[in-house]
Amino acid sequence: AQLVESGGGLVQAGGSLRLSCAASGRIFSTYAMGWYRQAPGKQRELVARFAWSGGRTNYADSVKGRFTISGDNARDTVTLQMNSVKPEDTAVYYCHAEGIPDEEGRYLELWGQGTLVTVSS
Repeated sequence: AQLVESGGGLVQAGGSLRLSCAASGRIFSTYAMGWYRQAPGKQRELVARFAWSGGRTNYADSVKGRFTISGDNARDTVTLQMNSVKPEDTAVYYCHAEGIPDEEGRYLELWGQGTLVTVSS
């Protein structure tokens, strides 16, 4: 089982891009799915996360108001709509799936291989 991302590419600043992620094969029961990104020379950071319970979403401050995450728990899919992109959004974007946490807060997780988003100025 794996997470398969699509939709990355080159976009001009101010433009839009849509990233999609779907589970290929059967994976563990998910608690949340989300997107992380890693720019050259920087640590991987959370971009947006969608927790199925209650439909809770959270975003990095840098993308609030510009990016929107949506998803389907039954199909283990998640989408990131990126609007008004900026050159600083350039990064490899990774899809992430979290399993249901146990009593100690531990959970299974799965990462996609990443898709490159390049924003030109």
